[in-house]
Amino acid sequence: MKKALAALGLSLMFVQAAPALAATIKIENRSSWEIHEIYFAPTSQDDWGDDHLGNQVLKTGMTLSLTGVNPGKWDVRLVDEDNDECVVKGQKISASETFVIEDDDLLSCQAETDQ
Repeated sequence: MKKALAALGLSLMFVQAAPALAATIKIENRSSWEIHEIYFAPTSQDDWGDDHLGNQVLKTGMTLSLTGVNPGKWDVRLVDEDNDECVVKGQKISASETFVIEDDDLLSCQAETDQ
């Protein structure tokens, strides 16, 4: 099942798993750009915390897996190789899920973020 990520413009593919206290989030980069930074913050907070990529780069065709993500509403911030920023607000995470990032998603999200 594929849904539009409401605030971000990213495609979100739900992969349903058995209910658990924590989720595993996978972020797959199918775009033409490398993703250099990925941050998560609870929707009610302004602190982005640490970059989940650290010194790594999420290249085209690669997938990042984050385990132990607490269910709830999260804001997601992506920064690509050109230092363009994409922010998705209020993303509900309740089960293990896969986010698929494509060119159109990044372009439309960056346009919304720049406003």
